[in-house]
Amino acid sequence: VEGGTLLPEARAAIWYSTNVKFSNVKILAPKAFRRAKNVTLTDVEFTDAAETLWGCSYVKMVNVHAVGNYFGMNSTDIAATNLTIDGNYCFDGAKNITLRNCVLNSKDSFWNCDNVTVYDTVIRGEYLGWNSRNLTFVNCTIDSLQGLCYIDGLKLVNCRLADTNLCFEYCSNIDADITGNIVSVKNPLSGKIVADRYGEIILDDNDVDHTKTQLIVR
Repeated sequence: VEGGTLLPEARAAIWYSTNVKFSNVKILAPKAFRRAKNVTLTDVEFTDAAETLWGCSYVKMVNVHAVGNYFGMNSTDIAATNLTIDGNYCFDGAKNITLRNCVLNSKDSFWNCDNVTVYDTVIRGEYLGWNSRNLTFVNCTIDSLQGLCYIDGLKLVNCRLADTNLCFEYCSNIDADITGNIVSVKNPLSGKIVADRYGEIILDDNDVDHTKTQLIVR
């Protein structure tokens, strides 16, 4: 499909399909893509992206803007450049994700995920990345209440944690290089965290061996 509009009545339009390409399309309907394979979206705007792109595989997105909750749930093998999401709970339960130059205004993004790599992206929203494995953020700016907790295998390279507090709680295998200040760190399980400053370090769980985590001031 090249050009045009899917009206609100076109809800649940593209399901169980293979080799799908949409370019320069405006989609006004929710639940637009589910259980589809080999999906390419270029210059696409979702004005109501609620429950869109569920259970899909091998998805490529370039210049996509999505407004709505639960975008990309349980999808696999996703590559996106210049993706903007305004909606909560994006990519819940998804696997094998690579994002570049994106903006995520999303509470609870990347929950229950495996193998996520994010470059040069701005993420705003509470509780980022909980209950996930193998999350990597490179040159990202993250603003998250109690973000980056309950993760096994967390890597941050040259990232800023703007107003991100109570982070790294019960995270294991951390390798974090933070530019600037961390508001607060709480009970990490293992790894190394480097930052310019720490506002507060909370180590109040006596069941955690705090010697397994290095907290370094650059």
